[in-house]
Amino acid sequence: MTTSSVNPPIERLLRDLAPQVLGAVVRRFRDFSASEDAVQEALLAAATQWPREGVPDNPQGWLVQVAARRLADHVRSESARRRREAIVVSLVPAEMQVALAEAGEGDEPDDTLTLLFLCCHPALSLPSAIALTLRAVGGLTTAEIARAFLVPEATMAQRISRAKQSIKASGVPFERPTPEERAERLGAVLHVLYLIFNEGYTASAGPALHRSDLSSEAIRLARVVHTLLPDDGEVAGLLALMLLTDARRAARTGSAGELIPLDQQDRSLWDQAAIAEGVALVTRALSSGSIGAYQLQAAIAAVHDEAARAEETDWPQILALYGVLMQMSDNPMVALNHAIATAMVHGPAAGLDLLRALDEDPRLAGHHRLDAVRAHLLERAGDREAAIESYGKAAGCTTSLPERDYLLTQAARLREAGV
Repeated sequence: MTTSSVNPPIERLLRDLAPQVLGAVVRRFRDFSASEDAVQEALLAAATQWPREGVPDNPQGWLVQVAARRLADHVRSESARRRREAIVVSLVPAEMQVALAEAGEGDEPDDTLTLLFLCCHPALSLPSAIALTLRAVGGLTTAEIARAFLVPEATMAQRISRAKQSIKASGVPFERPTPEERAERLGAVLHVLYLIFNEGYTASAGPALHRSDLSSEAIRLARVVHTLLPDDGEVAGLLALMLLTDARRAARTGSAGELIPLDQQDRSLWDQAAIAEGVALVTRALSSGSIGAYQLQAAIAAVHDEAARAEETDWPQILALYGVLMQMSDNPMVALNHAIATAMVHGPAAGLDLLRALDEDPRLAGHHRLDAVRAHLLERAGDREAAIESYGKAAGCTTSLPERDYLLTQAARLREAGV
């Protein structure tokens, strides 16, 4: 489906329906790759016909029917080819027939969650799971995903193709997960959505700080999962975290796309509707009993968002929340943020002490954020030369141009201040 030529309402409808249609067709035909090709053909047919003839009364059923017919035609064609080859070889016609269930309009269950679990199967690497999720559930084209991750389209096509082959080779049935399987694998699904969001909110490389298409898609998918699992606190927590974080997006960059740090942002630009929705979500989730890492991160984001000015941020509360989060998560980025909160409450020297411990963590080796935080704390501590050195070191490690420019600007500012 080419997204540029379809009228926006129909494009949104097709993108929303794509995972449900794909799930229904995969469930029926048990062939992920062939089903995806057939669904793409159905989406293309809809993108051509619906603007001209109108959207059918049951658009999902229409798409399933068209995809099923395309797939059935393909199977019949393949069967005929095999028969011809068999005749040539042995003069005995092949009798293989593929039984196809008849599609019924309006009675399709929502297979989006099943599809998400399939795309995030443990047999796949994280990059492959992310790519396949965006392709199969998000409805993004291979070219769009390749652009988002700054890789050639051919590379992304190979990655997605290998992911499909891995799923096929694993023999995983297309079935709604049991409660036990859901509990075991929901974490992987949420982790993939979280990574997609983070890459969209702060791009790891390239000229732009944001890739709003990715963060928006992650929020949309998290909403889908929340709709399907409304009582799961961590699903609600992740959606709240995304909303509360993304609410600041408009204030994070200046007119030239330059990075504006949190304490210098124009908070009137923050999306108050998203903040209200996120706060309501995390409040309900936390009151439900079981507390998870996404809920805690959402609670921290809510504390930031509810401060009218940077000076009014409740850092003691944030530090306490990070303390709880540290007990349930062995994540170096959580430890890094805990060091920042510690510095904001107890002074930069206390934060720098915690950073020294993180120097030994191989998961942070060479990561620019460790040196960026160190530079900021050294500057607050009055060690200008060491801060300049750390800003420069951090700038040399990041592949994000806005982040690099920001870090170099900070180093230059300190040099000029010392003249």
